[in-house]
Amino acid sequence: MRFPPLLLTIALAGLSALAFGTAHAAPWTVQVRDASGAPVPDAVVAVELRGQPAKAAAGVTATMGQKDRQFTPQLLIVQTGTAVNFPNFDTVRHHVYSFSPTKRFELKLYSGTPAEPVVFDKSGVAQLGCNIHDRMSAHIVVVDTPVFGRSDAQGEVKLDLPAGEHRLRLWAARLGNAAPTVQPLTVAAGAPGVLKVELRD
Repeated sequence: MRFPPLLLTIALAGLSALAFGTAHAAPWTVQVRDASGAPVPDAVVAVELRGQPAKAAAGVTATMGQKDRQFTPQLLIVQTGTAVNFPNFDTVRHHVYSFSPTKRFELKLYSGTPAEPVVFDKSGVAQLGCNIHDRMSAHIVVVDTPVFGRSDAQGEVKLDLPAGEHRLRLWAARLGNAAPTVQPLTVAAGAPGVLKVELRD
């Protein structure tokens, strides 16, 4: 299934783009809304910056646990190359898997923490499940940038963005396993602003 492109509207809050050098980052607020104008919480917003490394530095780790027969958190955002640990805090064993093209793996019935983490070396969305507990589900969104965030209850994410020509990627759970949608983003030098993103599916 193909999704329509995002509609982006940029409203600059700063008055001057000339006051600062291009090396300085400025605070931006990304507002994610649906077609009716309602905020979209728990949306993933990532901005790929020119010159920034796509992959995480060696040794970067994250955690996707299991507690009370649920994944915790149910949405995890990591940079490409991150090693993710899957500790089981329950008294029952879990069998964690993903059949998503972004990362296919299985951690067969286990307790405690597997000796080796799973390295997510490709950007995209991986949906997780448990072969023993069908109601368990979570997503790991893998992005080629260290600049990312998750929208709050008001559908907002705050990011510090330098001037330049960047790319914005957006994903929300309603898009399922679809890859994050990408749009160009131009940030003027030293200008803070508000980026309004309309998510249509």
